Amino acid sequence: MTTRMVVVAGVASGVGKTSITLGLLEAYRRRGLRVQAFKVGPDFIDPGLHALATGRPSYNLDGWMCGRDAVRACVARYAAQADLAVVEGVMGCFDGIDGTSEEGSTAQIAKWLDAPVVLVVDAWASARSAAAVVRGFESFDPALGLAGVVVNRVAGDGHGRMVLDAIAATCRAVPLGAIPRDDALTLPERHLGLVTAAEGVLDAERLRRLADAVERSVDLNRLLSLAREVPPFAESGGGGPESECRTERRGPAPSRPVRIGVARDAAFQFYYAENLDLLREAGAELVFWSPLGDHEPPDADGLYLGGGYPELHALRLAGNAVLKKAVRRFAEAGRPVYAECGGLMYLAETLEDADGMAHPMAGVLPAAVRMRPQRMALGYTEVAFTRDTPIGPKGAVARGHEFHYSTLDPVPDGIERVYRIAQRGAPARAEGYLVGRTLMSYVHLHFASNPELPRAFVAACAGSRA
Repeated sequence: MTTRMVVVAGVASGVGKTSITLGLLEAYRRRGLRVQAFKVGPDFIDPGLHALATGRPSYNLDGWMCGRDAVRACVARYAAQADLAVVEGVMGCFDGIDGTSEEGSTAQIAKWLDAPVVLVVDAWASARSAAAVVRGFESFDPALGLAGVVVNRVAGDGHGRMVLDAIAATCRAVPLGAIPRDDALTLPERHLGLVTAAEGVLDAERLRRLADAVERSVDLNRLLSLAREVPPFAESGGGGPESECRTERRGPAPSRPVRIGVARDAAFQFYYAENLDLLREAGAELVFWSPLGDHEPPDADGLYLGGGYPELHALRLAGNAVLKKAVRRFAEAGRPVYAECGGLMYLAETLEDADGMAHPMAGVLPAAVRMRPQRMALGYTEVAFTRDTPIGPKGAVARGHEFHYSTLDPVPDGIERVYRIAQRGAPARAEGYLVGRTLMSYVHLHFASNPELPRAFVAACAGSRA
């Protein structure tokens, strides 16, 4: 089977990459193509929206967290059963972790994949000058395969023709179409980005309208002709970000089935799809459950509580006292629990919402969490394990990402810190709170940065009832 691939990049954040990507996914899907979506960077929300359009998980491609070989292996693996792979970029095409390199950028991923780039330009406040922007992107990095341009938010047919004619006359990239401004197509946002897929923001009607807008205005046949066949990347091989972490995917399965309960509902939904697959490959059966609606955790050997928006559901979470006590008993019984960001917030003593009201949580971590919108924590994070944990031994190294507005009150000194966290431009600090066999952190780790982590977690869960 031949799979073609294209990268949808933007000149900046906010130009409509996600809306156009969703329209493309749905438009090609309803033409009968099997479409596989990917997202550059550590974002959780866009992949969730992609999955609604394609009917299959969307996978993150992150150069800094996972490295070149793991990114290429991910594409080789998950694009193999599709006709078209569409990779949505992050921020502006060349934006990454600093101002002097392409590390962590859409451009880096596109070059690693040898994939053509379709650039999205917001032309609402420009006309011929939009061609100068495209020309600048072409000359900034000639090694980037800038193949086509979609112009977004034009004021009308005349405005759109003017911009497309200017691009055709002065640029190498093919002008593929101009989409009129329509505020009804804009996806709603909140403090951490777009509203999530689990909240119904992308219903069938909105998805249909996005696809209709793209079909009316974009030459989909020409765009498809620009897509390039996915090269025959190896599905496994060397190298995490600095060749520290192995990416081989298979390992010996546990001697008996291992069940891991994964919290997933409107409050907890931020998981890298590859993390879940790596747990399955390590021998886990994943059982999904809801801290909002269930009265007890599943019959499982371990629990995984990912991120999300627990602060928006704090009253309901606090009101489900039966489940909170059951989760605390699960942790106190010594069964492994791994909690990231929103999961940490749920396991804290209390969660104070944006209105200053404190809601009692599960109480595994004896400290309060408070919403402080003026104090956003954002950045890539490298984690060195300073002692053995349920997801990895002392000395293990993995990479992840932090993105939250909440703050954690000082944690008592008697609680072990098992992470040494390094972030660019900041002093190293201790984090990763271990209470019994419950590990809690604000960091979202990407298991492809060190595939030993899911194997270690499954092994820890396998021994939890021994």
